[in-house]
Amino acid sequence: MPATVVRFNLVEPGATPASLAARYRAALEMAAYADEHGIATVQTEEHHGVENNWMPSPFVFAGAVFGATRRIAVTVSAVIGPLHDPLRLAEDIAVLDLLSGGRLVTVAGIGYRPEEYARSGVDWKQRGRLQDELLETLLKAWTGEEFDYRGRTVRVTPRPHTEPHPLLLVGGSSRAAARRAARLGLPFFPSAHLPELETYYKERLAEYGTEGWTKMPAAETPLLHIAEDPDRAWAEYGKHFLHEARTYASWQSGDIRSAVRSAATTVDELRAEGVYRILAPEECVAQDLANLVLHPLAGGMPVEEGWRSLRLLAERVLPALAD
Repeated sequence: MPATVVRFNLVEPGATPASLAARYRAALEMAAYADEHGIATVQTEEHHGVENNWMPSPFVFAGAVFGATRRIAVTVSAVIGPLHDPLRLAEDIAVLDLLSGGRLVTVAGIGYRPEEYARSGVDWKQRGRLQDELLETLLKAWTGEEFDYRGRTVRVTPRPHTEPHPLLLVGGSSRAAARRAARLGLPFFPSAHLPELETYYKERLAEYGTEGWTKMPAAETPLLHIAEDPDRAWAEYGKHFLHEARTYASWQSGDIRSAVRSAATTVDELRAEGVYRILAPEECVAQDLANLVLHPLAGGMPVEEGWRSLRLLAERVLPALAD
């Protein structure tokens, strides 16, 4: 069986408070439904000050998902590490790890939007140093022991549920990110299918004498929507995928490598590109993908259409793959 993921960033251009509240409630109901139907992971992410209401608080959302589910994992991919207070983030993750029984996965990146740093009053040029401090602090904090932090002795409580600590991966598409992960003995999560970067990470593990592993996107990891009639769905709902694709494209400079990078400027170009795919259930089964990443509410997708997509995945695609 492929890995199964339902992704939420709760984007809704032009939302009202009432419509956005309904979208958030729907996402929690979808997470509970996904949990009941054996889907493995809810994935969420972090961006700030975006006009289309991109989710800024993934750990708050993760806590709500854990309260509505019993088995499904939540992956925060990614938290923008340097924008967070290290001690408070250690506490928040520890509490979520305890509440969920170890179902939280955190991917720590440094982001790629200088305006988010400016908004938070954080120096963009210091992001590497701040990320190092954050990761080192989290690992020390979760021991429950006293340690030196910015010239004073501190202790973080409570200790997490997971031993030796909650699952923490270092995300990115640069050699600096791979070195950082290897130095700390943390798993590495490349932001795209980058075999050469995985090789570099393994070389650095040997250099530092640490142990780790890589969780890398497959060469093909499209964002999916399931529909009985893909032509109709592209015609009616392709604009929502294009909105998200164009938003990402406006943020990503030439040196950013991402599994969701798109150059499309029209719905037809987006469909031909294959980063986003609308598939009939039998087409989804036939594509034999290693990862099924459903994006049911992408770019302001109507909630009822998101539900149709999720139900088709759970009731038509997954049973066929299990046979």
